[in-house]
Amino acid sequence: MTEPAVPDTTRLAAASLAAGDPTGWFEQLYAEAGAGTAHVPWDVPRPSKLLAEWARDAAVTGAGRRALVVGCGLGRDAEFLAGLGFTTTAFDISATAVRTARERHPDSPVEYAVADLLDPPPQWRGGFDLVCESNNVQALPQPVRDRAIAHVGPLVAPGGTLLVLAAAATGTGTAGPPWPLTRAEIDAFAVPGLTPVRVDELVDADDPLIRRWRAEFRAAG
Repeated sequence: MTEPAVPDTTRLAAASLAAGDPTGWFEQLYAEAGAGTAHVPWDVPRPSKLLAEWARDAAVTGAGRRALVVGCGLGRDAEFLAGLGFTTTAFDISATAVRTARERHPDSPVEYAVADLLDPPPQWRGGFDLVCESNNVQALPQPVRDRAIAHVGPLVAPGGTLLVLAAAATGTGTAGPPWPLTRAEIDAFAVPGLTPVRVDELVDADDPLIRRWRAEFRAAG
């Protein structure tokens, strides 16, 4: 019997971690995908379902407000938020991902940038009415993950919102990435000045073993 193929994310992350570079595999993945030798599993033509549902249910409008998308990849969530009227900035550590996002959306109003969540531009601090962290931190191992979590909240402007979407840890260990987040890690996004609005652990309708976090935090105004 043929052994199942190792996902490109697992293969590249393992090599990157073994080399002591916990984030280098992102650029390798997007570069190989551009060359046709790897697959980016989150490269889909629609925004995150949990983001779209949240925006719909909360009747979110971005007019006159700024949004930041953390680890934007190829731009699906950033373009969605721009479509809601947000003045949107989106960043990724992978220069190839950012270049590809710009090429795919040549007329987009989104400001795409190459940046590192572990060392974000200081001018972004407190600068965004909505910060969306969707499935990015879950792709980082410890102890880098704790550093990443600590840098997300300070990007939210006074009175602004942080939305965190991530796989939820269920106690069944699997080879990552992703490495699903625990409730304690979700709670850790509430850095001083941020208060939880609601934290939902959602069960996948098709597979009850799959659970996901959708957590909303609000900055003091």
